[in-house]
Amino acid sequence: MRQFDFDILVSGGGVAGLTAASVFGSTGFSVLCVDPAPPVTDREADGADLRTTAFLQPAQALLDRAGLWERLAPHAAGLQIMRIVDAGGPEPEPRLTKDFDASDISEKPFGWNLPNWLLRREMVARLDDLPNVTFRPGTGVSTVFTRQAEARVGLSDGTSARVRLVIAADGRHSPVRDAAGVPVKTTRYGQKALAFAVTHPVPHNNVSTEIHRSGGPFTLVPLPDFNGMPSSAVVWMEQGSEVLRLAALPPAVFEAEMNIRSCNLYGPLTLASRRTVWPIISQVAERMYAERVALVAEAAHVVPPIGAQGLNMSLGDMRVLLELAEAAPDRLGDAAMLETFHKRRHTEVRTRVAGIDLLNRASMISAQPLRDLRAAGLNAIYSLAPVRRTMMQMGLGAKG
Repeated sequence: MRQFDFDILVSGGGVAGLTAASVFGSTGFSVLCVDPAPPVTDREADGADLRTTAFLQPAQALLDRAGLWERLAPHAAGLQIMRIVDAGGPEPEPRLTKDFDASDISEKPFGWNLPNWLLRREMVARLDDLPNVTFRPGTGVSTVFTRQAEARVGLSDGTSARVRLVIAADGRHSPVRDAAGVPVKTTRYGQKALAFAVTHPVPHNNVSTEIHRSGGPFTLVPLPDFNGMPSSAVVWMEQGSEVLRLAALPPAVFEAEMNIRSCNLYGPLTLASRRTVWPIISQVAERMYAERVALVAEAAHVVPPIGAQGLNMSLGDMRVLLELAEAAPDRLGDAAMLETFHKRRHTEVRTRVAGIDLLNRASMISAQPLRDLRAAGLNAIYSLAPVRRTMMQMGLGAKG
C-alpha cells in the first residue's frame, strides 16, 4: 500500500484554512496545515486582522463537529436582526428602515459575529488539541507536483510532503491555484473598505445595521461590549481614493465624518481600534479543482463584504468536501471526488457572486434618481412577506 506523510495538506493559516484543518482533523484525517505568515492572535499586535466574520446558522453544525463552536460561542455576538437603512436622500439621514428578523424563519439568530484575530487564536488552540494535525506557521507552499495517485508538495523550509489531497485555502492570490494552472475572473470596483471597531452609547440589541447612501454600504455588526460600552465592528465601503483620505484623517476629524455617515443611529461613535484598509473585488476560479487539489474559500471565490456571504460560502465548500471524503475515504482526492465537489459547488458559487455583485453595484449608486429607485425596490421586497422570507432563507445559504 502506498505510504503518505499526511492524508491532507491545507495551504493557508487564515480563518478558512484553520477551519479546514480543524474540520478534517476532527474527523480523523491526518492533516498538515502551513502558512508563510504566522497567525496574529492578539488584538493590539501589529498586523492583527480587525475585520470580523459573521458565521451564519448553517455554519454552527460544521464548527461544532470541528470542536470549534464551544471555544467560539462565549466570544460571539448574536445577529438577530438584519437592518437595512436607506439614507440616499439629499441629506445623510434615514428615510427608509427595514428590519429582517430571524424569528420570522427560525428560532435561532441569523448568525454570530466574532473578530478575525480572536477566531485565529481559538482555532490555533484547537489544532494544538488534535494529535493528527500538524500546524507549521512560517512555512509556505513553494511547489506542487501532482500525479494521478498523489501530490508532492515542496515547502519553503526545504522539506516536502506526500499527500492524497491538497486543499488550497490560501487566499485570493493562491499560490496553489497558480501552481495548478487554474484561471480566475476578477472584477474590480474601484472600491476599498475601512475596517475598525467602535463603541457607542446606544446598545445594538443584536441588530446588524447596513446604511446605504453612495459609494458602498456603511455596516455596523454587533460585538460583545468593549471597556463597558456597547461595541460594533464597522466596514465602511467607498471609492478607493475616498477611503485613503478617510484613513489618513486625525481620529477626531474621522469620528466627525463617521458619525455623519452613520446617521447617528447609535449615538456618537467612538473609535475603539485602529483603521485598516482592504481592497474590494469579486473573483471566481474557472473551476474549483485540479489534479489532487481542491480550491476553497478565497482561492475559489471572493465577494465584497455584503450579507456575510464570504466565509459562509467557504464553509459550504468544506461541508461538501467533507461529505465526499467521509462517504468514500479510500477515494480521498481522486478525480471523481473532486469533479463531484466542483459540480456541487461551482454553480451556486457563481450565482452568489453574481448576486452580491449586483447588490454592491446598487449600493455604489450616486445619482439621486437611481438612489430613489433603490429605496423603492427595498420597500417593495420588504412589503411582500413571502419574498422577504425567501430572501432571508437564501441569504443563510443553508444548502451546500
